[in-house]
Amino acid sequence: MVQLVSRTASAPPKGRQAEFPRQLVHRSDPEDVFPTGWTRQTDTQFSVSARWPSAHRFFAPVAGRYQDPLLIAETMRQTTMLLAHAEFDVPVGDQFVMWELGYISSPERLALDAHPEHLDHPDGSWDITVDVACSRIKRRGRGLGAMSLELLLHRSGTRIATGGGRISCTSAKAYERLRGNRRAGTGALVPLLPSVAPREAGRDSERDVVLAPTPRQGLWRLRLDTGHPTLFGRPNDHVPGVLLLEAARQAANAVRPGRAFLPVSLEAAFLRYVELDRPCWIEAWIVPADTRSTTRVHVRATQDGETVFTSTLDSPDRTEEAQGIRS
Repeated sequence: MVQLVSRTASAPPKGRQAEFPRQLVHRSDPEDVFPTGWTRQTDTQFSVSARWPSAHRFFAPVAGRYQDPLLIAETMRQTTMLLAHAEFDVPVGDQFVMWELGYISSPERLALDAHPEHLDHPDGSWDITVDVACSRIKRRGRGLGAMSLELLLHRSGTRIATGGGRISCTSAKAYERLRGNRRAGTGALVPLLPSVAPREAGRDSERDVVLAPTPRQGLWRLRLDTGHPTLFGRPNDHVPGVLLLEAARQAANAVRPGRAFLPVSLEAAFLRYVELDRPCWIEAWIVPADTRSTTRVHVRATQDGETVFTSTLDSPDRTEEAQGIRS
């Protein structure tokens, strides 16, 4: 994982604020697009403006009191895609692999009543600035082969989160060769498995649940709804990374029942493509945390006997008094 410290300046972007094509952030629905503009500061440093909605069909407030921390991860992902296409000349048809992603935040930075003296917008949405530093840049001809990123998210001068990630890029032709006949399954319907109880997974709606029950405690089968408007925002030939992050969050909720799990810290490694047409198993267990007031959960996904994804998530125990999970 790259060092979770931003080296870029924290000035709000003053450059390109016009709307840009949604395909630059790999989203088809405007509701799921969070960046609003960007500015180049140096050849490797950028500032990206974003807006977090006050209400979202999927990234809804947690316990009615906190912004959904996975907004951090999704904003980081979209920022990475945007800059890769717009500033590093990656063709829209090329494919990305997000090998690593992580962030660190705190509940007070995500509280919905943070900065009550400063209302960003009448609807309660937040203006976010993301400072980005790119490093370990590897070129593939004139294009981008891989790079690491450090990101700092802040609002009104207050740091919300720091994070980092590592990506690689594959040309459309190379991806076709790599995936072979798997590409034929793009957009195919997958049989929808039974759902665990939404409350067990920390969700309100069964449609948002990505875990199917098994007889073994702490083990679930990944549940895929390829028609989900956010988790499958566009046709795909493998399980999207955002869905794996959500599976980790839901598994963390399930192993700590009755208490809202607020993943203020997350580290994830995406090790292999997760195929749509074969069972994927999600396993979670509580591990020792750095402080007594924090619950740490480790999650592992396996497919065909191999580990394909891992994640470690931290939640402060003081959110446990919340009776509900979502707002």
